[in-house]
Amino acid sequence: MSNPENAQEPLLGNEPATEASPEPEAGEHTDTLPSIEEQFRRLELQAAEHYDAWLRAKAEGENIRRRAQEDISKAHKFAVEKFAGELLAVKDSLEAALAVPEQTVDSFKSGVELTLKQLVSAFEKNALSEVNPAGEKFDPHKHQAIGMVDSEQEANTVVTVLQKGYLIADRTLRPALVMVAKPTMTTLPDPPSHSPWTKDKQDAPRIQRTSDLDD
Repeated sequence: MSNPENAQEPLLGNEPATEASPEPEAGEHTDTLPSIEEQFRRLELQAAEHYDAWLRAKAEGENIRRRAQEDISKAHKFAVEKFAGELLAVKDSLEAALAVPEQTVDSFKSGVELTLKQLVSAFEKNALSEVNPAGEKFDPHKHQAIGMVDSEQEANTVVTVLQKGYLIADRTLRPALVMVAKPTMTTLPDPPSHSPWTKDKQDAPRIQRTSDLDD
């Protein structure tokens, strides 16, 4: 049997040596954070770029606003330019008619009709339409009632047009002056002169008694 006392103790020289971490070589590159000065310079460059972009955007916005104001001003000044150009032909026709020294009734009427056609054409080209509501229902948005008259037409129907109205692009420029029909009063018929419920006693049937039959 082996004696535990005689067991061989481990030799001191046989213990595993602990490996030491390798030290960085002298020429090896290591990552380092940028210095505060470098970070500050980068921020200054970014701020300058943002400021330049803001100045460009501001200048563009000012140009857009100025052009819009100029367009609005021109629109206000020359809003009636097209319509005025159409009316020049009407004025020329009227002046030409007055320049004729002697006119017959027929020629004068023909000239007036031609001028009226020119004026109606100018109205149509500029979205100016006529309101002549004879026989139509009264519309308070397009008509102005002057009075009411007795008529066989339905109540609130335009009977007479005293003055035509006009619309410009579906907007009332001038309402038509009209007369409308009065509402008719419905009267109840008179009750019949003889009603089965209101007969006189004399007209009531006579009931014959049995004593009369015996006689």
